[in-house]
Amino acid sequence: MNLTLQRRLAAEVLKCGMNRVWFNPEMLGEIATASTKEDIRELIERGAIKRKPVKGVCRTRINAKRLKKAKGRSRGYGSRKGKKTARMPRKRLWIMRIRALRRRLKELKVSGEIDTKTYRLLYRKAKGGEFRSVAHLNAVIEEMKR
Repeated sequence: MNLTLQRRLAAEVLKCGMNRVWFNPEMLGEIATASTKEDIRELIERGAIKRKPVKGVCRTRINAKRLKKAKGRSRGYGSRKGKKTARMPRKRLWIMRIRALRRRLKELKVSGEIDTKTYRLLYRKAKGGEFRSVAHLNAVIEEMKR
């Protein structure tokens, strides 16, 4: 029994794909006689034709893996695919570092630990890439104070 026409019409009425149309196996004879969308609508009301639910992809394993990675697991050399700069681009690292340095410099200036002249000097040095980190900046400031 070829029900391609009925399946196509049902898919249009139910607004889904043909693969998601379900026919009641006990009512196949009645379904075969249906030839219009009106007939299909009638069969849908009677429960002979239904729309199957969408099949989702189970994300349990992915979510578990994400939780482990948040803890710092599964990040060893064997799990890495890209180069260091592909995983965290140089520009993004620079942005993070320069923002931290400038934030620290601003704190020092506001608190009065460094004067404006020193602030400008260190700001320019930070822009030039002289400091590796905030800790390095703090060490240089300590040296300057001596």
